Amino acid sequence: MKENQYIINSDLLSKEELDKKHKLETDPSYRSDFMEYHDDMDRIDSNVMEQVIGHMDSYDPDSYTAADVKRALASEVCSIDDFKALLSPAAAPFLEQMAAKAKYETSKHFGNTVYIFTPLYIANYCENYCVYCGFNCYNQIRRKQLKYEEIEKEMKIIADSGIEEILILTGESKSKSPVDYIGEACKIARKYFKNIGLEIYPVNIDDYKYLHECGADYITVFQETYDRKKYESYHLMGPKRVWPYRFETQERALMGGMRGVGFSALLGLSNFRKDALASALHVYYLQRKYPHAEFSLSCPRLRPIVNNEKIDPLDVHEKELCQIICAYRIFMPFVGITVSSREVKSFRDGIVKIAATKVSAGVSTGIGDHESKYSGTDCEEVGDEQFEIADNRSFDAMYSDMSNNGLQPVLNDYVYV
Repeated sequence: MKENQYIINSDLLSKEELDKKHKLETDPSYRSDFMEYHDDMDRIDSNVMEQVIGHMDSYDPDSYTAADVKRALASEVCSIDDFKALLSPAAAPFLEQMAAKAKYETSKHFGNTVYIFTPLYIANYCENYCVYCGFNCYNQIRRKQLKYEEIEKEMKIIADSGIEEILILTGESKSKSPVDYIGEACKIARKYFKNIGLEIYPVNIDDYKYLHECGADYITVFQETYDRKKYESYHLMGPKRVWPYRFETQERALMGGMRGVGFSALLGLSNFRKDALASALHVYYLQRKYPHAEFSLSCPRLRPIVNNEKIDPLDVHEKELCQIICAYRIFMPFVGITVSSREVKSFRDGIVKIAATKVSAGVSTGIGDHESKYSGTDCEEVGDEQFEIADNRSFDAMYSDMSNNGLQPVLNDYVYV
């Protein structure tokens, strides 16, 4: 199989394509080397990957005791080993104490503020075969790419609701959502929003420089899982299969001039404690190389997708998610923590009082349906959603709920001069 021969979202799979899909699923030798860069991918000289993976591979969560957790909670500065203890099963009985310490750190560094944004998906075409994702190229869903006038219409509807920060997302298809298309979307967004984020396929340093010049402030990339063996088995085809190129995305973005970068593992794909450790250490080591940049962590769990509603986030329940988020805050007090609409209202309302600092509102993971979502008008042609959301509150409802809970909603904290 040639490296760059990808299927792109055909409505009906041919016998040849079905055969290819079956071989990808059943024959590991048919897949490309997931550690090998493609010719068009930047390679950078960085030791961050080596440091992160070294800690993750040697981490044994079950080796920590209650005494280790008490020591970590008593420490004035949370070390890496303290953080490992706080992520361990031994910390479960200390969740109340962890929450209290996390709340103290959040209040000290963020006050009672909570940032609100909304995502806008502008295309759902994808060239990757990731078995857990609703956008994957073999999943037979309705595909759509918004035209520029449609992007502007969606953005105006969102901006009119009061939102000042937008996160622009695409499926991972460079042919259907090329860099210049995303750049034009950023230029349109700059007319309506104060802060613009991107969650797109990883690109090279010069591409990030161009997108920043077009108006993008930050990028978010999910590593999905830092477990290389699991990563290889979940990502069967496409550019996303190249694990090291994806790992280095945030550093390339910073080298390209982006103001901020976001990180995440998709909790539930592998051992969530090791993935949480690696996600935080990815931030930890890059923060020391790029102290001027803004860093954030997202905390998503697996959600059901179109044509596969049996997906389950393994043993990552709300209690475990709360433990992870509190550990993040104690370990890295200054880092922004986002909890998405994948989680239910009650959990999000609770965790922003403790450790999370950013939430989405008025969310749709479909393509071209904000008009129907915000105004009640039917949209004839929309693209299917990437995953199901659990909290569908509007911006007004989210703003009101945050205010009523004694929090201060923030729509933008950056001024261009």
